[in-house]
Amino acid sequence: MTDLTSVDDHLADILGALRPLDPIELNLADAQGCVLTEDVMVPLALPPFDNSSMDGYAVRLADVEGASETYPAVLRVVGDVAAGSGTPPVVRPGEAARIMTGAPVPSGAEAVVPVEWTDGGSGGGPAAAMSPHSARPQEAGGQVRVHRAPGPGAHIRRRGSDVPAGAVALPAGTVLGAPQLGLLAAIGRPAVRVRPRPRVVVVSTGSELAQPGEPLEPGRIYDSNGFLLTAAAREAGADAYRVAAVADDAETLRATLEDQLVRADLIVTSGGVSVGAYDVVKEALAGPAGAPDRVEFRRLAMQPGKPQGFGLIGPDRIPLLALPGNPVSAYVSFEIFVRPALRAMAGHAGPDLHRPRVRVRLDAPEPLASPAGRRQFLRGHHDPAAGTVRPVGGAGSHLIAALAQADCLLVVPEDVTEVAPGTELEAVLLTRGG
Repeated sequence: MTDLTSVDDHLADILGALRPLDPIELNLADAQGCVLTEDVMVPLALPPFDNSSMDGYAVRLADVEGASETYPAVLRVVGDVAAGSGTPPVVRPGEAARIMTGAPVPSGAEAVVPVEWTDGGSGGGPAAAMSPHSARPQEAGGQVRVHRAPGPGAHIRRRGSDVPAGAVALPAGTVLGAPQLGLLAAIGRPAVRVRPRPRVVVVSTGSELAQPGEPLEPGRIYDSNGFLLTAAAREAGADAYRVAAVADDAETLRATLEDQLVRADLIVTSGGVSVGAYDVVKEALAGPAGAPDRVEFRRLAMQPGKPQGFGLIGPDRIPLLALPGNPVSAYVSFEIFVRPALRAMAGHAGPDLHRPRVRVRLDAPEPLASPAGRRQFLRGHHDPAAGTVRPVGGAGSHLIAALAQADCLLVVPEDVTEVAPGTELEAVLLTRGG
């Protein structure tokens, strides 16, 4: 087994040859999932003014002290304050202003009385009828009866209570999800500087491959890898493009790859990397040592996914990862090697490069065999409540139906040849939530 490269060494070589993509400015609508490359400062306080958190009445505390159902405080209503309104009225002793949620708190007011604690104002109908959408503006000079006194600052969202001006809203390295994009919009940022999503071109090889939807001629199969790997690249945060399957012809493959270099930050091929007579990827790219477009092909100490290739091609030295052709081998190889590469190019680091891993116990009716000196990745179904994983399907690298049922990869170390039921192992979680 001395001629086999370890999984860890192959991954380290790939990551060592890559660099994060150069930052660009993106509009918020296009920046989801990207990594910030700068600290984003808050230009103005959030919220930018004191505003009401309730529909009700803005009042002075002295005017409603001791108010009750039996002895309500009766105040003169000086007008309405709606969300988005301009300068609100001033609340003086004995006065109140009807206010809507999000509206600026009038000068002089010290608290907001929820409309449920009042009679809704004279001429305004029952309190429950008050709505910023249905209630008519209250004319100055009407009255409201307050049946319960609020505390100081009650139902007022103070200026800067969310985040003060000059603070760091989001530090460099933040991944922009929905809440982060919402914050950026709230502080008025229309665009941010981020590392872009890598552009990935996926190329399946093999004269036997047909496009789904076409009649299937004898000896041919549908191209599943193209769709499988393109979807996996998108799940990893990349912009992925699938190229029609390329026949087993080295010149055709070289021409296809040359055409795709202009739109690729990384290229993924599947098939043609073993030792057969028609291994077109090796034929096209395994040049002599020192060749500018040479891809190094290796045999790894893993199952599935033993044959692998990696190199930099084209004048811009675009990374190319050559994966095996069997669907399970291709997918496992993607998760272990391609996904971390894409995440590194997008600016992620540390644990964020990889899928989450958990310790689990094997749930199987009998012991599982594993080849000596090879790290095995078995498809499995994870039961988080029980802390177990049940193997799904057999060990065959062509069994894509079993792969579709799996939500994790169960990892058997190189020095283990038999795993008894109940043995603790590591599992790579494949679901988005895990």
